[in-house]
Amino acid sequence: QVQLVESGGGLVQPGGSLRLSCATSTNIFSWYVMGWYRQPPGKQRELVATISSGGTTDYADSVKGRFTISRDPAKNTAYLQLNSLKPEDTARYYCNAHQSLRNYWGQGTQVTVSS
Repeated sequence: QVQLVESGGGLVQPGGSLRLSCATSTNIFSWYVMGWYRQPPGKQRELVATISSGGTTDYADSVKGRFTISRDPAKNTAYLQLNSLKPEDTARYYCNAHQSLRNYWGQGTQVTVSS
């Protein structure tokens, strides 16, 4: 069983930055695709970014050039750097670990972008 714990969310002004962290219970980066998803208020959960076991990254068009996904195997932690934040980035952000039929989620961390 893989456990994921997100942190780093908060209230930030438009144009600001945050770094979200996803601590994993074991070192899974060599076998799992790590992803960040978000769910805006009243909307469905959507994919934000992924990083494959080989390190290939992919981003939703809405965040390309502003968000960066990364991971640190030594710390068993994945990250999502959020820059140039906009009010429409307001959402609960979830960490995901996926491998074949295995799919794990964290509890999420709230990001609110408002002046």
